[in-house]
Amino acid sequence: MARALLGVAVKRGAARPDISTPEAFRRTLLGARSVAYSRYGASGLYFAKLIQDLGIADQIVPRATIIQSGFTAERLISGEADVAVQQLSELMVVDGADIVGPFPAEYQVETSFTAALFRDCANFQAAEAFLQQLRTPEAERAYFAAGLTPAD
Repeated sequence: MARALLGVAVKRGAARPDISTPEAFRRTLLGARSVAYSRYGASGLYFAKLIQDLGIADQIVPRATIIQSGFTAERLISGEADVAVQQLSELMVVDGADIVGPFPAEYQVETSFTAALFRDCANFQAAEAFLQQLRTPEAERAYFAAGLTPAD
């Protein structure tokens, strides 16, 4: 039905770093006082591997703000970090966070949200009508408003 992309946020009013290319993204991470990411969420697990693959984990991790769960952008508001990494849909719910944008395409991974019907569901017609509602223009506007991208 929809996709969630990984992105970067800063505290509202802070300078928006360049993350438009892999090189700029890397420079932004290395130049940040602290990068907030989650230890166990899908975005945090991926980000930890990404900085390893980029060969910059030894420079990022010692000054990172790694949270166990929750919204990484809250660490922008508290002043613990100046860059937060998480799914865009999660970054945008924190009042005072400013979305810089999605990861560069070369580093992007997406989480897909899907829906399906079981053939033996109790009310197949009602369930099918519900799924059709999830593909309407109204639903697509709601996905965008929540930081998600409608599936193609």
